[in-house]
Amino acid sequence: MRHRKSGRYLGRNASHRRAMFRNMATSLVTSARPNEDDAQKPKVAGRIITTVEKAKELRPRIEKLITLAKKALPHQEAAEQFATSAKKNTPEWKEWRKSDRWVQWVKAISPAVNLRRRAFAALRDKAAVEILFDDLAPRYRERPGGYTRIVRLAEVRLGDAGRKALIEFVGENDRRKAKKRAAPVVRTEETVDTAAEAPATEG
Repeated sequence: MRHRKSGRYLGRNASHRRAMFRNMATSLVTSARPNEDDAQKPKVAGRIITTVEKAKELRPRIEKLITLAKKALPHQEAAEQFATSAKKNTPEWKEWRKSDRWVQWVKAISPAVNLRRRAFAALRDKAAVEILFDDLAPRYRERPGGYTRIVRLAEVRLGDAGRKALIEFVGENDRRKAKKRAAPVVRTEETVDTAAEAPATEG
């Protein structure tokens, strides 16, 4: 029987599989905000190409991370009213640290910090966590789920003929149906002659 054995093994042991999906999740999240100076930046932001089986296993992991980041938004907004715009270690900032506003800010922001730490435990990459909470969570604030899509590619992978697919974030690269163009009007000689013979109306 196959009880409690969900998921694909993908020819790897558990630790190798965890590391692989961590790297893939980090690559997908960081590709959403490509670095302009990076020579290896993706052609399309927020998209990676992998096999169909890996994409299907990666999708729920990414969507759970985005849901985690969305839970931090109300806590961050609640903490903004107690925050300060002063730079760190300035006299204004030191005065704010000794005030009651700082205590209220800590209480308001602590759930968001906890969520960031949980995301960092899954990704182990500070840049990816920053993009996840600052870019992706606000983008999908009103969306109840389905933050990614998987598109199968016609080509196969060289070497083992694996089925290739791309996984990308929805919203930025949505496929819109092209508007149907009206059929062009074909003017024959008869229509040209009748148009010339008709008297011009005074306006």
